[in-house]
Amino acid sequence: MAGLVNNLLILFLLFQNICLGFRSPLSVFKRYKDTTRSLSSECLGSDQTVISLGLSDFALDIRMPGVTPKQSDTYLCMSVPLPVDDEAYVVDFKPHASMDTVHHMLLFGCNEPSSTENYWDCDEGTCKDKSNILYAWARNAPPTRLPKGVGFRVGGETGGRFFVLQVHYGDISAFRDKHKDCSGVTLHLTHQKQPLIAGMYLMMSVNTVIPPGEKVVDADIACHYKRFPMHLFAYRVHTHRLGKVVSGYRVRNGQWTLIGRQSPQLPQAFYPVERPVDISYDDILAARCVFSGEGRTTETHIGGTANDEMCNFYIMYYMEAKHAVSYMTCTQNANPEMFRNIPQEANIPIPVKSDMLKMTHGHHEETKDTDKSSLLQQAKKEEEEILGQDFHIEEAVEWPGLDLKLGQVSGLALDPEHNLVIFHRGDHVWDENSFDSKFVYQQRGLGPIEQNTILVLNPSNAKLLHSMGKSLFYLPHGLSIDKNGNYWVTDVALHQVFKLGADDKEPLLILGVALQPGSDRNHFCQPTDVAVDPITGSIYVSDGYCNSRIVQFSPNGLYVMQWGEGTETSSGRARPGQFHIPHSLALIPDFNQLCVADRENGRIQCFRLETGEFLREIKHKSFGRELFAVSYVPGGLLFAVNGMPYPGETEPVQGFVMNFSTGEIISTFIPLRKSFEMPHDVVASEDKTVYVGDVLARAVWKFVSTEKMEHRSVKKAGIEVQEIKESEAIVEARLKSKPESTDPVKKQEKQHSVQQASTGVSFVLITTLLIIPVVVLLAILVFIRWRKTTVYGADGEHKLDSSSGRILGRLRGKGGGGLNLGNFFASHKGYSRKGFDRLSTEGSDQEKDEDDGTDSEEECSAPPPAPSSS
Repeated sequence: MAGLVNNLLILFLLFQNICLGFRSPLSVFKRYKDTTRSLSSECLGSDQTVISLGLSDFALDIRMPGVTPKQSDTYLCMSVPLPVDDEAYVVDFKPHASMDTVHHMLLFGCNEPSSTENYWDCDEGTCKDKSNILYAWARNAPPTRLPKGVGFRVGGETGGRFFVLQVHYGDISAFRDKHKDCSGVTLHLTHQKQPLIAGMYLMMSVNTVIPPGEKVVDADIACHYKRFPMHLFAYRVHTHRLGKVVSGYRVRNGQWTLIGRQSPQLPQAFYPVERPVDISYDDILAARCVFSGEGRTTETHIGGTANDEMCNFYIMYYMEAKHAVSYMTCTQNANPEMFRNIPQEANIPIPVKSDMLKMTHGHHEETKDTDKSSLLQQAKKEEEEILGQDFHIEEAVEWPGLDLKLGQVSGLALDPEHNLVIFHRGDHVWDENSFDSKFVYQQRGLGPIEQNTILVLNPSNAKLLHSMGKSLFYLPHGLSIDKNGNYWVTDVALHQVFKLGADDKEPLLILGVALQPGSDRNHFCQPTDVAVDPITGSIYVSDGYCNSRIVQFSPNGLYVMQWGEGTETSSGRARPGQFHIPHSLALIPDFNQLCVADRENGRIQCFRLETGEFLREIKHKSFGRELFAVSYVPGGLLFAVNGMPYPGETEPVQGFVMNFSTGEIISTFIPLRKSFEMPHDVVASEDKTVYVGDVLARAVWKFVSTEKMEHRSVKKAGIEVQEIKESEAIVEARLKSKPESTDPVKKQEKQHSVQQASTGVSFVLITTLLIIPVVVLLAILVFIRWRKTTVYGADGEHKLDSSSGRILGRLRGKGGGGLNLGNFFASHKGYSRKGFDRLSTEGSDQEKDEDDGTDSEEECSAPPPAPSSS
């Protein structure tokens, strides 16, 4: 009996060892098979990049991979991908840097680092797309601390997928011994949803000019805040050499409250806000940079070189998660007059000792010759941080919206909940019979469109959420949505503009006279689009096919002014302010501008909102003769679509992505399914998702950035992209195919379950495969015990019959050696040896000890059915 107990104990230990082979908490993270960095042996700390801190928390170690800078004022960058696919939150930072070697560190979040090398010179840039500063550390400055319950949102559908660490090595005298540096920061991340989300608000002057020799020059920035409340907890200032002091304030009811004030010549880290400051709707955020042009012989402008200047005031804030916005900017001065009342402290420079100045900029006596090049490097990096917009977009081919049954699609917009809104013509068509020579609609007998012409769709799956607009319109055209969610539409047959509430059946406001074209203050002639200023509420109408003007109205619909005139065909080239079908509007509140797609002139014209003053033209040969629509995304991106080429011309119909500040084309895009026929409108969201509506194809395409496409492709490909051995492939496939749960807590609770261990294999099947070998093994052990008792018993009265002998012989094998379960199951079709033979360790994160099968992070389970041969 004691022997039977021993055998059962061995069986229990074997079963426990099998269970321990299931995924550890670390198995929720991606493997770093292709990106693992070998840290120098001289580096202190663990070389384990990801460290589990429990079911829902983990730490991510971001360190320089053992570098030795060769000269002072060297900037080195390195990147680390977010090791999870799901949304996570950065809740704490722990710096690892010495003041003796590191001048400062900055941590950025983005979707595409500037390089894929282990580390690179930051002259190449930090990120190819827009980057957000998450953390800053500088010697002689306090580290960044997040308040309790606050986190930076990363990963998921909208968060950044890479961290980029920038380290500035000032004085390299500490590296005379050629040691290697592994400075960096450890992030504490969690899957638990945070009630408060951190974000960055950037106030930046874009048009300041500093005259040579001028002793005091002020650069003022001010914006009305029009969002949900935010709470400020840290700030950072930045200028180049001419900056003396930078101050930021909240202005409420004429009262100025200090957010932060600092000399930009001191370490440019994030400093904590001394007293809590909250920002509410309609508050004003104001900042002033004080410069001196003494010592300069020419004018100094805002720009990205050492001879230029910058005026930046960064604010770290947090908001309630349901209203959170991760990045906001302010680049205008909405109320210059109010700066007469700015507190006097904002005009007083903060004195900086000469030795502190050297320390701050990392310049030492032995490196004076590198001063200019170092300033140039820093200026370039600041320019990349703010204006880096390089990215590419491709069609989201899995999006089902392309298959919707629509009429002619004339307008697109995004509502405040980021849902896609489509304006289409149902069963009505605009053709050569629609109007007479005086632009009077000729098909009134058809009546209004009997279908709902405004459709609200879920942007992820194109499911219909809401529809309206039945029996209201004849020929829909332009669509925009204001900050309150009201729809503003135009009808070219009615020659009218409508304001509609999202749930109202009747219009809230109507401009123009139904079915009567005209060109005075009360009439339109085929108006094309509407834009509403989110700050002032002013209404701008592009009018239109038979008028060539932009008309401004008050929020109540009262006429204010108009500008524009028709293009003189005899002059050969259209002059500024002339239009040939102003077809689409894009209001840019960041720069106080209104941009117009001047369709038949194939260009974009931008005007000052308050005055209608022409500011600039954006025109490229690749536009061709026609440019149909334009859309702006906060942060500096402009999107546009052109028309079909004229006979004999070669410019293809396509979409464009442009840098708003320079007008340069960053990228172009075309669909993969179908083809553009006449793309009529374009709209883009802040996460770089773009929608294009086509009036002839009667379709809507969705485009996303290539970073998202690549991410989805990797998830979808699963084990097909892995070129590894069979046993490793199973482990990799299971790690990459974990369920896409939206609840991180539930997901973590499932880490130890068999269901998450193998996608596609049911819990019942796994349990059965575990129990069968256990039951068989138990039966065999009992049988062996019984056999020993009958053969070697004192009486020997029980004999083993021939059939039992044959069974035992099979179990023991032909050689008659000991029991070999591996050979027994291997001899049965449909079973794999991997449950019993040692798994391969090629490509695993850790070396497996020769004698211990439990040290590896690899997943082990009872043997599943053998995969089909490949």
